Amino acid sequence: MVDCTAAMATHRNTVRAVALLLGLVALTAAVVVPAQAGGKSVALLGVHLQNDNEMYEPTSDAERARMVTVAEIFKHQLSASERYSFVEVPPDVQSKIAAGRTMGECGGCEIEYGQSLGSEIVAWITVQKISNLILNMNVYMADVQAKKILFVRSVDIRGNTDESWTRSIRYLIKNYLLAPSK
Repeated sequence: MVDCTAAMATHRNTVRAVALLLGLVALTAAVVVPAQAGGKSVALLGVHLQNDNEMYEPTSDAERARMVTVAEIFKHQLSASERYSFVEVPPDVQSKIAAGRTMGECGGCEIEYGQSLGSEIVAWITVQKISNLILNMNVYMADVQAKKILFVRSVDIRGNTDESWTRSIRYLIKNYLLAPSK
């Protein structure tokens, strides 16, 4: 009877070990395969509005909504190209980013975020608002492993509208980021 109980315990431990191993293999496959299948993995660290005229023209709810729209367009179009796939940036990391220094001005924190998120590339977008007539949109992408900027492009925006913001991000993506190589 004792031998039988010991054999059953050993069998249960073996089954648990195999199940744990299969679970780890499945988890690894779930994390690695989508990034490879969809191109280089990117962590979008946010869209930031630098409102140079905050005292006279505070950031509006419409501008906050436009930042969300710009991020969605950026992620959708790059994902659709199959050159890039996006790593989720969890809410706690988003909060840390929002509370910290501005991306591009934080002494390399972008790379640290990319490393902690396991992405190959980090990206961030800034919109500089001089006034409701003059704005500028900038897209930055950096290689996490090489710790080096890969892509920087900018467009000037005339008019602070949903249409001007969406046209600007689409133009940057189509004509620079995803433009065919010559």
